[in-house]
Formats: sequence, C-alpha cells, structure tokens
Amino acid sequence: MTPFGSRVLSAVRRIPPGRVATYGDIAAAAGRPGAARAVGNIMRTCTDRTVPCHRVVAAGGRLGGFGGETGLKRALLQAEGLVVRSTGIREFDRFRWAPRRGEPRRPG
Repeated sequence: MTPFGSRVLSAVRRIPPGRVATYGDIAAAAGRPGAARAVGNIMRTCTDRTVPCHRVVAAGGRLGGFGGETGLKRALLQAEGLVVRSTGIREFDRFRWAPRRGEPRRPG
C-alpha cells in the first residue's frame, strides 16, 4: 500500500455512519486534491472490511461504482438512514461529510 493509499483508507474510516464524502473530498483529505479517480481505484480494490467504502460517492451525490455492486451500496446507505434515489442521494448536501475539517458540512 502506498502512503497515499493509507491516507485514503484512514480518511474513509473517519466517515461516520449516515454520512458520505465524495471521491474528491477524500482525495483532498489524503493530500492530493486532484486525485479523485485514484481514490475510486483504491475503493474499487479495497477488501478491508474495516473501511466503509460504500460511504464514498461520486460528485453531486451520485452513487458511483462499488465494484459493480451498486445495489449493495444503495442498500448499505439506506440501512444507515440515507434516502437513495435513482439519480443519487436525496439531500446530499445535508449528509455530506467534510473530512478536511472532520465534521459534517453545513448546508448553505
């Protein structure tokens, strides 16, 4: 695992249940703001069950990938209280977590 990969996994582990962060949010938290695609690759190949990869979503609250298991990702997020529609997470800004500050983002 690269140092960047370790920082990514550390940031993802800090996302609380019922919250989500974007691939870009996690890339920035791990020190590489332009590396959202790299974060997606790390999430896609992660097999560590202590990492809540399902809480990392695409820009705008779209679900993004999940190793081809978007139905499972949807179910896991719904089990945490999020409403997931076909286009993504309802009230995304309300549930978006800001890992750079370690606290939820505030709407508006």
